[in-house]
Amino acid sequence: MKTNKELIIYLICGGVTTFVNYLLYTGLLLLNLPYLVSNSAAWAGAVLTAYFLNRRLVFHSRKRIPAELASFASLRFLTLLLENLLLWLLISRISLAPLPAKVVVSVVTVIGNYVLCKYKVFKKEVPCHG
Repeated sequence: MKTNKELIIYLICGGVTTFVNYLLYTGLLLLNLPYLVSNSAAWAGAVLTAYFLNRRLVFHSRKRIPAELASFASLRFLTLLLENLLLWLLISRISLAPLPAKVVVSVVTVIGNYVLCKYKVFKKEVPCHG
């Protein structure tokens, strides 16, 4: 039952994070910044939002913030690279508009980010019995 509650809270926090990401992405596109620059800047804002929401509300972590944030951001950086590659393919090669391309790419990154967070960044420490 805890896993279902955790997943629901994760999805709500993900909604907030996605809102921040799209708000920044769209705002930067409206300022005529290139889509990859806009996406990378939006990623940075979304990563900070996601980290603090996930740390506090989803995974209830008590680890030291600097090391944990570095781990979180570095794993998410992998999804940024994948996201920028997919955006480039969809926008520059297939001629999809930037916002619909972002929506398509988000499905991939949301799934990847949950798995990375659950099993790498916020995994529970196993107490040593011995």
